[in-house]
Amino acid sequence: FALSGLLRVATAFDIGLSTKCVVIPKEMDMCHKIGYSEMRLPNLMGHTNMAEVILKSTTWQHLAHTDCHPHVRTFLCSLFAPICLDTFIHPCRSMCVAVRDSCAPVLACHGHPWPDSLDCGRFPADEDMCLASLTKEHKYLHKVLPKPACQTCPTVEEFFTHKRVLEVFCDNNFAVKVKLSKKRTIFGDQEYNIECQVEFITQGSLLPYETQSMIQQWLLINENCTQRMTPTHRPMVYLLVGNIEEGIILVNQVYRWQRRDSQLTLATQKWRYHKCL
Repeated sequence: FALSGLLRVATAFDIGLSTKCVVIPKEMDMCHKIGYSEMRLPNLMGHTNMAEVILKSTTWQHLAHTDCHPHVRTFLCSLFAPICLDTFIHPCRSMCVAVRDSCAPVLACHGHPWPDSLDCGRFPADEDMCLASLTKEHKYLHKVLPKPACQTCPTVEEFFTHKRVLEVFCDNNFAVKVKLSKKRTIFGDQEYNIECQVEFITQGSLLPYETQSMIQQWLLINENCTQRMTPTHRPMVYLLVGNIEEGIILVNQVYRWQRRDSQLTLATQKWRYHKCL
């Protein structure tokens, strides 16, 4: 997630003479479906051609896809793919602070600090003309839905009995069965995808329509854990068991669900009638 050079460059541009409007390229999928389809070049990062924009923005696509903050895509795209207006619209300082506070821990999980080039002190105060900070409604929604976070990697269990699995179910409040695949992107990164609908063994307080995207975010945020879980590129089925604590989703145990694992099948069948101590 390295970045270099920033906004000071933008102030020197003669709007209308030095810049041009271009279609946001397909490679920048984080900036699609954000309300506009054309961007200005050079952008607010000082990138002067599309090849440079694509190369530098791809390092941030991963962060955008974690949904670490409701406005992370708006913030990043306002810099990499600014909307085609008569003037550049910077993000407000308050938006930068909100995104930084939510997303810096995700960068740290991948071994990167929040970059100096995105120092929030460089952005205009809210009284100026800029992309506004969060509304109260966004803050409210952001707190209500549980979110995955950077965590110590859960154990991937290889040897277990159905009785032990039942104990683990009792100690946690959700267990979901997911089929994961791994592939390389055109940029050489690993990409992890959930192949089909997640299946609940025990649901806890998870909402069915939210769980798939939450698990996808967990895989992205905790990519070092995901790499250990998925040694091959062929799709594999996993049972993820965990808790929701203070609005944070924590995966505490992972089982590889292979066809010969009769113990997992037995545990899930017995779970319907099982009474925890």
